[in-house]
Amino acid sequence: MDALANSTLINAPQLNWIETQWESMYEGRNPLLVTGIFAFLMHEIVYFGRFIPFLICDFIPYFQKYKLQENKENSNEDYWNCTKKVLYAHFVFEGPLIFFFHPMATILGMKVSAPFPALTHMAVQIAIFFVFEDFYHYHMHRFMHWPPFYKKVHKVHHEYAAPFGIAAEYAHPIETMILGFGTVGGPLIYHACSSLLFDMGPAWDLHLATMLVWIVFRLFQAIDAHSGYDFPWSLCHWVPFWAGAEHHDYHHQAFIGNYASSFRWWDYLFGTDVKYRAYRKRQAEEKRKLKMN
Repeated sequence: MDALANSTLINAPQLNWIETQWESMYEGRNPLLVTGIFAFLMHEIVYFGRFIPFLICDFIPYFQKYKLQENKENSNEDYWNCTKKVLYAHFVFEGPLIFFFHPMATILGMKVSAPFPALTHMAVQIAIFFVFEDFYHYHMHRFMHWPPFYKKVHKVHHEYAAPFGIAAEYAHPIETMILGFGTVGGPLIYHACSSLLFDMGPAWDLHLATMLVWIVFRLFQAIDAHSGYDFPWSLCHWVPFWAGAEHHDYHHQAFIGNYASSFRWWDYLFGTDVKYRAYRKRQAEEKRKLKMN
């Protein structure tokens, strides 16, 4: 009996500090409430926290040269109005969806307990989530510019022609639910395929920790894309197919084209970035002429 107990202890996975804290957070508590509260608080902290650096830049003259629409300035009233409506949407619409995710995902077999997946597995899964979300977002976003739908739903998101970070989730509740499926539905479809369809083994199963890391990356992407700034160190200057603010800001400025969220390839393949590329080409030519003079 002692030998069996010792063997079990030896074979039990050794948890690191973060995994130990994770287990302590759930111990003796309702997992639905723990996941819901933790995920919601994380969402709010990351969402508004990521916006703060861009907000600070708005008040520092040096950074104004990096603004994509230098002639348009958002007022304090714009920021406050957007913040109030986004917070309302978070508590009334997104909050319940976040709480609903846990039971839905655990029915499909999503793992919650430690240990966490290997970083390599998490990286591959998150890359898959990005590709799926971008594909879904491109087609649904393009559909949302169908005049009847745009007028009643998507027009809300286009209230700010010169967007700023927290305007990323400033949208009609119907749009929030439709586009939100790209973020939440992708991982669920992946898990159903990896575990039920292809039986890739437990190492490739979806884990809640992977889902939360994915949400953080997705929030960073959305807020950056709506920041209104294009810095020399912005990711699109290092990864050519990354969209970023430089790509998405034109969509808000022109109200058409550049429908993808993270990558440039769908707009390029379907020809919905033609006007954008012509516009940027004219801009580059004008800057070149100014330097020559």
